[in-house]
Amino acid sequence: MDRLIHGLPVVTGPQWPGIRYFCTTRGGGAGVAPHDTLNLGLRAGDEPGTVLENRRRVRAAVPSDPLWLRQVHGSDVVDADRASADEELAADASVTAARGRVLAIMAADCLPVLITDLDGTVVGAAHAGWRGLAGGVLERTLDSLRAKAPGALGWRAWVGPGIGPGAFEVGADVRAAFEPDGPDALAHFMPRPGVPGKWLADLPALALLRLRRAGVEDPQASGLCTVSDPGRFFSYRRDGVTGRMALLAWRE
Repeated sequence: MDRLIHGLPVVTGPQWPGIRYFCTTRGGGAGVAPHDTLNLGLRAGDEPGTVLENRRRVRAAVPSDPLWLRQVHGSDVVDADRASADEELAADASVTAARGRVLAIMAADCLPVLITDLDGTVVGAAHAGWRGLAGGVLERTLDSLRAKAPGALGWRAWVGPGIGPGAFEVGADVRAAFEPDGPDALAHFMPRPGVPGKWLADLPALALLRLRRAGVEDPQASGLCTVSDPGRFFSYRRDGVTGRMALLAWRE
């Protein structure tokens, strides 16, 4: 659903006990084309001062300094309760059990994924492109959350805006990365008509499949495609040089 938070147009999902979260869009910032306007990525080719101003605007909408990561399309998970918000650690997910500790995941086609327990006592955020997804970033995030909340009664997840199944053309290497997941995963690769060796992959569906297999009872997806909505979302696949949005999540 669309909301306006501290003047920022954002997208969020189901409202669950104990946590708050939202995904920024490309609106509400200070940037100019092709990073117009709320680019939050320092490594996206934008003016650093503009990015810092955009991050300042996001900071005003959350209870503490976000833990920004240097995302590398891997599966490493940071314990945000032991990390400083001043350092950009190389990882693609973070978890916390502390109230008001803000996690941040940037994306511009890859999936931003939120995971929490039913009571909202822990929360995790992950960056899941196809490499990270196939490499187990969601499972490792859930393992880290289980270590923090061994008595959790169950798990929920929300898959935010990302590249949709009609836009994600992939080659044999991507399909092969999911072959170990079996027929249920390969069913989410549709042959591209008239283009031998190419498939259209449903990345959100693959994420939901992996979440369910890992033990998340209630995984949900936004259903929003970044590529097909240029007025609202940045998209690296569509534009090449572009900005980055962010999922922000924290415990109340």
